[in-house]
Amino acid sequence: MGFTYRKSVNLGPFRVNLSKSGIGYSVGGRGFRVGTTARGKKYTSFSIPGTGVGYRKSGAGCLVLLAALPVGIAATKLLLTS
Repeated sequence: MGFTYRKSVNLGPFRVNLSKSGIGYSVGGRGFRVGTTARGKKYTSFSIPGTGVGYRKSGAGCLVLLAALPVGIAATKLLLTS
């Protein structure tokens, strides 16, 4: 297992990710993010904040997760209000 390095800088909804491989970027909010890795791969990620449970999809079909955004927002509101 090798050493890794990653540092993120948040600029509002934008995030710049600095790693050993280079610079990646993403945009999104709590629970949902779309971005490009330092190696140029596109990804979409969806998570339930505060739980550690999430899903990340890479590749050309990654925007399919946009349909999950309303579900993620509802789950986040449910977790924050309970």
